[in-house]
Amino acid sequence: QVQLVESGGGLVQAGGSLRLSCSASGGTASTYGMGWFRQAPGKESEFVGAISRSGSSTYYADSVKGRFTISRDNAKNTVILQMNGLKPEDTAVYSCAASRATLQYYSSGRSYDYWGQGTQVTVSS
Repeated sequence: QVQLVESGGGLVQAGGSLRLSCSASGGTASTYGMGWFRQAPGKESEFVGAISRSGSSTYYADSVKGRFTISRDNAKNTVILQMNGLKPEDTAVYSCAASRATLQYYSSGRSYDYWGQGTQVTVSS
């Protein structure tokens, strides 16, 4: 069983930056493809980005491409979501997720086996 814990959320002004971390325990980070999702109040969960097991491939939603960057440090069992140029519409609870298998449909939550508890990101205008 893998446990995922997010950290780094908070309140920032529009145009600011935040660095979210996802720490994995109970497994080896390199075993899993990793994804980030977000959910705003009253909204459905939305795919943000994903990264392959080795970190050689990354994928982003159009809404965050060019502003957000996903990276991973398998030696530390961590995945990072660097968020720059934040907008009020980025406000949401951000969750990381891990997939045991190769990510065939990386933008679908159904592709992931383990989920973190989420961390709140609030962007003020």
